[in-house]
Amino acid sequence: MVSRKENVEKYLVEHGIKPSFQRISIMDYLRTHPTHPSVETIYNDLSPRIPTLSKTTVYNTLKLFVEHGAALMLTIDEKTTHFDGDLSSHAHFFCLGCGQIYDIEMDASVRERASESDLFTITETHLYYKGYCRKCCEKSDK
Repeated sequence: MVSRKENVEKYLVEHGIKPSFQRISIMDYLRTHPTHPSVETIYNDLSPRIPTLSKTTVYNTLKLFVEHGAALMLTIDEKTTHFDGDLSSHAHFFCLGCGQIYDIEMDASVRERASESDLFTITETHLYYKGYCRKCCEKSDK
């Protein structure tokens, strides 16, 4: 049976990224925390286990992942950049109340129709929605 670490190593190699302990740890975090974390969140969660980790290393590693197509950078929130390890075709919803980012399934036909046009060559898609999540709406009703 292949371990989670071996899966992450293979994933990085497939994306042209040389695996290191810190890169494996950060990618594993992204893949096991579908919460769209920021550099700060990843650093705060991993630094107790990896004392040599710096925020600069987390930032540079995430930038490398994005450049190699191994992760997505979300700029849905004007204040904080978030990252997503889920490369499947999906949209994002940003709650203006609590700041949480949620995944939304996206119909592939929208991208397919745009790709069929000879007017465009699509290299990436970002679809963001903003509003209030159910929890925030329920809080405001009280």
